[in-house]
Amino acid sequence: MSDVEHDFGAFVAARGTSLLRVAYLACGDEAEAEDLLQTALERTYKNWHRVHHDSPEPYVRRVIINAAISRARRRAILTLIPMHSPPERSARSADVDLRHVLMEALRALPPRQRAVIVLRYWEDLSEVQTADVLGCSVGTVKSQASKAMAKLRTALGRDAAEGVIRNAHA
Repeated sequence: MSDVEHDFGAFVAARGTSLLRVAYLACGDEAEAEDLLQTALERTYKNWHRVHHDSPEPYVRRVIINAAISRARRRAILTLIPMHSPPERSARSADVDLRHVLMEALRALPPRQRAVIVLRYWEDLSEVQTADVLGCSVGTVKSQASKAMAKLRTALGRDAAEGVIRNAHA
């Protein structure tokens, strides 16, 4: 096994689960999330010689988010809506119900707003880091987050939306 394969394999082993969660939250479908992650990892491997010197995780996140947005745009033409359940289930039924409601509300958001919410609140990235991943300005991140949170508050109720987002990655 070459050093490249070893380094890449170690990266995937260490960060794969977290990246799969990002992919799932970005698209809302377990099978599509696996496809998104696979696509992102293929692209990352092809560019490993220049990516691994920096932090490869932001690069993979950006590929995941860009691919999810592209797929959502294509799907919008076909009007397909994923309706699968989340891959992780909480032991408490109230948590499961609340997460299910949240996932439905996330699916209703436009792709870029969903991406901002996932990166800012699930992945706990700063506004600057989120802007870097999405390739946009910090102002765009702020406005998209504001619009998305307003929609989530409407869908879930003010206290529930903010509580779920705050505790989403707990």
